Amino acid sequence: MRIALFVTCLNDAFFPRVGIATVTLLERLGHTVTFPAGQSCCGQLHANTGHRAPARDLERHTEAAFAGHDVVVSPSGSCVAHLRAHTRLPVHELSELLVDVLRVTDVGARFPYRVTYHPTCHGLRMLRLGDRPLRLLAAVRDLELLPLPEPEQCCGFGGTFALKNAAVSGAMLADKCAHAVATGADYLAAADSSCLAHIGGGLARRPDAPRPVHYAEILAATGPGATG
Repeated sequence: MRIALFVTCLNDAFFPRVGIATVTLLERLGHTVTFPAGQSCCGQLHANTGHRAPARDLERHTEAAFAGHDVVVSPSGSCVAHLRAHTRLPVHELSELLVDVLRVTDVGARFPYRVTYHPTCHGLRMLRLGDRPLRLLAAVRDLELLPLPEPEQCCGFGGTFALKNAAVSGAMLADKCAHAVATGADYLAAADSSCLAHIGGGLARRPDAPRPVHYAEILAATGPGATG
């Protein structure tokens, strides 16, 4: 299958390994991945802060950049949710593409660590990813999947929510970090780099905490140290 990657501006600028992992994974499964060079921000940030006019411009730009592609994938639940609501692009979050379209759960990965998974709000409530990411992680060789207490509780990021409501956001983050540490996991995985950055900031203050990692990096891994 020929698949177009929407990497997202956040991953492109700050977490390029997530995009690289997505390409590595899909190519290992035998698919061709293209990267439309004209892609930019999808407009989610602008829409979330009430700036609908520039958001519409970016949505149209994204539609034009991916015109003619039958399948678009993105390793970001929040950006996929935005594009699905505001464009006609055939866009899938990574776990949707793997489980629903490619019909695969065992992607040939190996990750010999203890992992817990945080279901981010957009994936949980807007895309309704359900257990798709968990099924993919459960099929990874030598990975021990540990349940996260109160997994449906928001991490407190919410984009500009964390800036406008810092005290509430910080309290929610503290709860999420405490739950992550309680699992005894080596890594905390999620489907959104933005939430991972927020959680990672909290976990970095604790010496006993798991490391944040996008689940695409785990699925692309084939042994110890594969995530860097």
